Amino acid sequence: MVEKKRTTKEILQAELADKKRTPLYHPDVLEKLRQEFERWRNTIVREEDRKNWHTTPRTILGSDIPREMLYTPLSNPAFDYMQDLGYSGQEPFTRGIHANMYRGKEFTMRQLTGYGGPEETNQRIKFMIAHGATGINALFDLPTIQMYDSDDPLSKGQVGMSGVAIDSVEDMELLFKDIPLDKVTISLVTHYPSNTAILFPMYLAMAERRGIPFDKLRGSVQNDITLEEVVRSGPEYIPPKDCFRIQCDNIEFIRQNVPLWNFVTYNGYNLREFGTSGVTEMAVALANAIGTVEEMLSRGHDVDWIGERLAFFWSPASDFFEEVARIRAVRRLWYKIMKYRFNTKSPRSLWMRCHVQTSGVSLMREEPLNNIIRAAYHALAAVLGGVQSLHVDSYDEAYSVPTEEAALLSLRTQQIIQAETGIIEVVDPLGGSFYIEALTNEIETRILDEVDEIEKMGGYVTAIDKGWLHKKIAEYFYNERNSIEKGLIKIVGYNIYKAPVDLPPINVFQYPEGVEKRQQARLARLKEQRDHEEVNVALTALEDACKRGENVMPYTLRCARVCCTEGEMFKVFKRAFGLWKPSVLW
Repeated sequence: MVEKKRTTKEILQAELADKKRTPLYHPDVLEKLRQEFERWRNTIVREEDRKNWHTTPRTILGSDIPREMLYTPLSNPAFDYMQDLGYSGQEPFTRGIHANMYRGKEFTMRQLTGYGGPEETNQRIKFMIAHGATGINALFDLPTIQMYDSDDPLSKGQVGMSGVAIDSVEDMELLFKDIPLDKVTISLVTHYPSNTAILFPMYLAMAERRGIPFDKLRGSVQNDITLEEVVRSGPEYIPPKDCFRIQCDNIEFIRQNVPLWNFVTYNGYNLREFGTSGVTEMAVALANAIGTVEEMLSRGHDVDWIGERLAFFWSPASDFFEEVARIRAVRRLWYKIMKYRFNTKSPRSLWMRCHVQTSGVSLMREEPLNNIIRAAYHALAAVLGGVQSLHVDSYDEAYSVPTEEAALLSLRTQQIIQAETGIIEVVDPLGGSFYIEALTNEIETRILDEVDEIEKMGGYVTAIDKGWLHKKIAEYFYNERNSIEKGLIKIVGYNIYKAPVDLPPINVFQYPEGVEKRQQARLARLKEQRDHEEVNVALTALEDACKRGENVMPYTLRCARVCCTEGEMFKVFKRAFGLWKPSVLW
C-alpha cells in the first residue's frame, strides 16, 4: 500500500510537536495580567469598544485579519523568545537573515527602469546610477514580456510603452552599453519562465561579446510560472506542466553556469497587485517554491545547491503593521520549511532573501502627489520588515512611466529612509511588540493553511490547471472593487476628502517618438545580415530539445548567439508544447 504523501503543514506539525517550548511569560504573571486586564476592560473601556473589541482594517489589498483594540502579553501567551523571535542572523530568522542587517549591508536601492528603445533606457539607467542607485531593475515592454517581436502585428502600438523593447542580443548590447555588468547587480524583470529562457540567454550572449565570464555576473531573473499562467494578459499560453518544466530548466542551467545569479524570484508582487490578499500572495509563492525544490531533488540535485539562491518578491501595501508582520512571518515560515521539510544543511538555504516594490495598484490618479506619501509608508514598512532590496513607486505611475524628476524623488525616498531617519541602526526595531508578534503568528498560520490547501489539491501546477487561483483572484478583485466603490475601503482624494476644486496638472512622461519604427528597422537589418542557415539549425535544435525533454536553455543560448529573435524562439515553444486555454478568462 502506497503511503499517503504528507503536506508541508503535516510535516511541520510532526517535526515541531516534540520541540520543547519555553514561554517568556510566567503563568502567575499572566494570570495577574488577565485579572487586571478584565478589570480595566470592564470598568474603563467604553461598552461600545468592548462589543467591538476586534475590528478588521479595510485597506487596499488587505488580508481581512481581525485586530484587537489593545495588544498585551495575553494576546500571545505562549510566546517563546528563542523559537519565535530569537536573534537576527540565526534561527528562526524572524528578525532578519543577517546579524547586523543594514548596519552591515544597506538595502539595495533598485528602481525599475525601462521605456522606449534600448538607447533611451540605457540613458535612464546611467542617470539613476549617477544619482545613487545601487542596483538596476530592467523593465521590458509588453511585446517583449509576451514574447512577440516589435514587427509582429500583435505588438502594434505597444513597442517601447511601459518598458524597454528588446528583440535580440543586439538590443541587449545597446541596453547595457557602458554599464559595468561585473560590478553592478542587474535584475531582469522577465516575469515568465518562457521569456526568461529567451531573454536571459540574450543577456549571457551579450556578456560573452564583451568578454565578461558568466561567473562574474550578479543579479536576478523572475522566472515564475504564476506570472506566465495566471497573471499574464497575453493571448497565447503554453500548458502549465511545460511552463513549470521550463522554470526548472532555467534554474538548473543558471545554477550550473552562472553561480552568482539568483535564478528565480518567486513573484508574489504581481499576483497580489492582480488581485489577492497578502496571505494568498505569500502562500502561492511558497507553494511554487516547494514544488520547485521537489522537482530539482527529483532531477538529482542537492537541496542546498538550490536553496542558497532562491529569492522572493513582495508587494507591501497600506496596512502598515500587517506589512511589517507579513515579511517577518513568511521569513520564519520559509526557514521552517527548508529545515524541517527539506532537511537543509547550509545556513544560507534557510534564508528568505526578498525584494519588494511598493504597491502600484494603491496609487491614484486623483491628487497624484498623495502617492508620494503612500509609497513612503509602504517603503518604511518594508525596511522595518527587513527586506534586502527595494523599489519605491513614483507618484506619476498611475498615469505612465515615471518622469526623470519623479523617478529621482522615489530614489530620494529610499535614501532619506536610509540616511536620515536612523531606522537602519537598530535591527528589527518593532520586534517584541505585543501587536507585531501576535500578528506575525497569525499571518504565518494563515499562509501555511493556504499552502496546505494547495498541496491537498495536488500541488501548485494542479491548482493552476484546475483554475483554483484564477477563481480566487476573480472573487477577491470583485469584492475589493465593490468595497472601494461603496466607501468601505477609504482612499483619500478618491472617495473621501475629495478636493473641492481641480488641482494643477502634474508633468506626465512623454514617450519618445519613432521607437516602434526604429525597432522594426533594426530588426529588418538584423534578419537580412545574420546567417540564415545558423538561425534555422539553432531553432530546429531547440524544438527537438523541447520535444525530447532536454533542458532548453543551452539551446536558447545557442539561438541568442546567432541572433535569433525572441518571437522566433517563442514560436518554437508554441509548436513543441502546444497552447493551453486557462480555466477562466476575462
